[in-house]
Amino acid sequence: MIYLWAFVVGGLICLIGQLLMDVGRLTPAHAMTVLVVAGAVLDGFNLYDPLIRLAGAGATVPITSFGHALTHGALMEAQTHGLIGVITGIFEVTSAGISSAIVFSFLAALLFKPKG
Repeated sequence: MIYLWAFVVGGLICLIGQLLMDVGRLTPAHAMTVLVVAGAVLDGFNLYDPLIRLAGAGATVPITSFGHALTHGALMEAQTHGLIGVITGIFEVTSAGISSAIVFSFLAALLFKPKG
């Protein structure tokens, strides 16, 4: 059953992103920003963790989970370290993903020639 919920929830998140671009005429960057902020807001209201328990990878793979990770890390560290924890918590939780994106983008730029 988890596979079905992962498919449905992940598909709905992708559908919302596609509707933002097609109907809302947003650029992909703007649609991505809206989805990241939506994930952050949902986590701020403690609604994203139940979604993860329901859908598993259907909720953790889409870009909305990045907003969830930012907010979740900031709130967890803010409880223990105060205001400085907000800043360190954001980087503590998301550093692996950001570092991977930078390294793999650099490698892709070295290995492939741009068209044009």
